[in-house]
Amino acid sequence: MSREAYPGTAPRGSVPEGNAGKPSNTHSGGPPSLRAGAARARRPSLGGGAPAQDRELRAQGRQTVQKLLDAGLAEFDERGFQAVRVDDVVRRAKISHGTFYLYFANKEDLFKALLSDALVDMAALTDEFPVVTRNEAGQAALRRWVNAFCDTYAAHASVIRILSQAEIVGEEVWGDGLQLMFKLSEAITQGMTAAAGSAGHEPPAGHAELTALALLMMIERINYLLTVEVRLPRAEMVDRLTAIIFAAFHYS
Repeated sequence: MSREAYPGTAPRGSVPEGNAGKPSNTHSGGPPSLRAGAARARRPSLGGGAPAQDRELRAQGRQTVQKLLDAGLAEFDERGFQAVRVDDVVRRAKISHGTFYLYFANKEDLFKALLSDALVDMAALTDEFPVVTRNEAGQAALRRWVNAFCDTYAAHASVIRILSQAEIVGEEVWGDGLQLMFKLSEAITQGMTAAAGSAGHEPPAGHAELTALALLMMIERINYLLTVEVRLPRAEMVDRLTAIIFAAFHYS
C-alpha cells in the first residue's frame, strides 16, 4: 500500500514495521474506513435488552426493537433520562407496554442498548487513530480523525451526555464510558508519539498520557457544545482542535 493511499501515515522505515501505514492501535487488518464501516454496521442494540438475550430475534422483532430504540433516544433527548417513563417510549413508538417488556426490562435496559452502539462506534475510533507524522500530511490525517470523532459524537450525543452523569446511569454503566475514555487517550498517546520516537526526534517532555487525556477532555467538551446548539463554526473548531493536538506533541 502506497503512502498516498494513507496520507499522513509515516513512510516505511520511519515507524516500527507493524505500524507503517496503519492506525496506531490497530488490532485487525483492512483499511480504517472498511473496519469502521463494518463496526458501525453491527448494531448490538438490535439484539434488544435483557429479556431478549435468550432468543434470536427475527426481522420483525429487530424492527420492533429499532422503533423502541428510536423512540427512547428521542425521549431521552427531549426530556432527559430521569424524566422519561416507559409510558413515554411506548406512546411515541406506538407499541404496547407488553411488547416493550418482551425486549427491554425497563428504561435503564433500553439506555444500555443505546449505549452499546455508542461504545462500538467509539471503539472503532480508538482503532482508527493514525500514526501522526511531523508534517502537513500528518496534520491532515489527524484532522480527519478529529472530524470523524465529531461525527461519531454527534450521532450519539444524547447517550454520551447521559453517560457523563454517574449519579443517573449508575457506577457500572458510567465505568464503561470511563474505561473507553482511557483507551481513547492511550490511542492518542501512541499515535502522536510513535512517529517522533522512531524518526529520531525526542518525544515530548512530561507525561504524554496525561497530555492526551487533557486533550481528549477538551475535544469532548467542544463536541458537547456543538451538540447543544451553541453557535460554534464546526469546521473552524475542527481546525483549531487539530492544531492544538498537533502542537501539544510536535512543538519542538
